[in-house]
Amino acid sequence: MLRYLIRRLNLFLATSVMMIAVLFYATSLFPVERSLALSGIHAPSESQQAQIAQDYKLNENQAWQFLAYSQQRLTGNLGVSLTSHQSVVNELSAVLPASFELAIMAGMIAIFLGVPLGVLASQSQHKLTQNTIMAITLTGYSIPVFGLGLYLILWFGVELGWLPISGQLNLLYEIKPVSGFMLIDILLSDSPYRIPAFKDALLHIILPATTLAVLPFTVVVRSTRSAMMNVMNQTFIRAAEARGTHTHRIILRHALPNALIPMLKQLGLMLGSFASYAIVVEVIFSWPGVGSWLVSGIYQRDYTVIQGGILAVALLIIFLSILIEVLHTVFNPLSRKELYAAH
Repeated sequence: MLRYLIRRLNLFLATSVMMIAVLFYATSLFPVERSLALSGIHAPSESQQAQIAQDYKLNENQAWQFLAYSQQRLTGNLGVSLTSHQSVVNELSAVLPASFELAIMAGMIAIFLGVPLGVLASQSQHKLTQNTIMAITLTGYSIPVFGLGLYLILWFGVELGWLPISGQLNLLYEIKPVSGFMLIDILLSDSPYRIPAFKDALLHIILPATTLAVLPFTVVVRSTRSAMMNVMNQTFIRAAEARGTHTHRIILRHALPNALIPMLKQLGLMLGSFASYAIVVEVIFSWPGVGSWLVSGIYQRDYTVIQGGILAVALLIIFLSILIEVLHTVFNPLSRKELYAAH
C-alpha cells in the first residue's frame, strides 16, 4: 500500500509540473511585458525591476526561468492583481471558501436525492418508474447548465419571486468573516439578526446549488442504479435472501454500501466537468467565488489573476481526483486485491 501511495504522489507531482509548464508557456504569449505578466506591478522602479528579474531569473535561459517560476508559484507568490493592486493570494483566499460552500451544498443535494432515486430505479418492478427516473437523468445531463440556471432565475426568481437570484447574502446584513463559509460565519456571529441572516443565506444558495447539483445528480443516479443491479445479483445477497432477511435490510446493510464504492470513482472522473460547471454557475448567479473572480480577471485582462485562478483550480482538481482514487482503492476490496496481486 505504501508503494501505491508513493506512486499516486509521484503522479500528483508530475501532473502538477506539466500544468505549471503550460502556465509558464502561456505567460510568454500575453501581450504585455514579461515582468508585468509575472508580477502584476505597473511601471516598477529600478529596484523592483531588479527584484523581479532576480526572482524569476529573467536574465537566464528558459530552463532556469521555468524553475524560478515554479518556485515562486508553489511557494505562494502569485504576484499582484493588475486591477486591484492587491495580493493575488489574498484575493484567492477570500473567494475560495464561497466556491467550496457552493460545491459542498451541490454535492449534498446530488447525493441525498440521487442515491434514493438510483436505488428505486434498480429495484422497482414498474417499467414506468424506471423509465421516468432515467428520462429525468438523461434530461438533466443533456440540458446546458447556463440554460438551466437562466430558466430557474426566470421561474423562481422573476416570475414567482420566491428566491433571490444573485449574490450570497442580502446587503442589509453585515456578517464578520471568520471561516469564509457564509453559513458557518452567520452561526458563529453574535449579531441580533443572526437567524434572519441565516435564512436569507440559505435562500441565496438554493438556486445556484440546485443548478450545479444537476450534473453530479445524474451521475449519482445512473452509477447507483448500475451498481445496485450488479450487487443484488451477487452470491452474498442471494444468501441473505435465502436466510429470510428483509429486503430493506439487505439493501441498506449489504447492497448499498457496496454500490456506493463505484459511485465514488465516477464522481472523481467528473471533477473537471464539475469545476467548469461551477464557473458558469458562479457567473450566472453572481456568486462571489473563484469562478466569477477568474472570469472577471479574464475580462479585465488581469494576467496574474488568470494565472492564480487557473493554478488553484487545476491543483484542486488534480489533488481531489487522486485523493478519490486512493479512497476508492482503500474502500474497495477488489482494488486492494488487485493491488497486492500486482506486487
